[in-house]
Amino acid sequence: MNDKLFDAIRSGDFEMVKAIITAHPELVNIKDQRGSTPLLLSTYYGNLDITEALLKHSPDVNAKDGSGNTALMGVCFKGYAVIAKLLIEHKANVNAVNHNNATALIYAATFAQAEIAQLLVENGADITHKDDKGNTAFDHAKMQGASKLMEILEA
Repeated sequence: MNDKLFDAIRSGDFEMVKAIITAHPELVNIKDQRGSTPLLLSTYYGNLDITEALLKHSPDVNAKDGSGNTALMGVCFKGYAVIAKLLIEHKANVNAVNHNNATALIYAATFAQAEIAQLLVENGADITHKDDKGNTAFDHAKMQGASKLMEILEA
């Protein structure tokens, strides 16, 4: 059943995901071989419908994959602002860190996602946090030459 759920998420089969989770709500927090939960995977693929369906079953919105990334971190480097907002509304930790001590805000800055960076800052993201290389989100925005992001992240 686990593989069937993850396959349905990967293929974007909303009806199959909904049926599996409804019949087996305990699967909402299972992990695949990479450590991803159904929510992490659905957000990574940018599937809003599946993400909303999973959130109705109260998954751990702050679960981490094998690299320590959360769903919120994933949508920050993918650029899925609507899903980022939804995750924050469901209490995603905007200051969670992964194995590289990076945060969602650092990923938003690294991948020039100004809209998401603004959302994160408005929701309490720590603009002074430094990753393992000693860089803040502002430093990453500066490396990208992203002036709009730099304005958002100026301390």
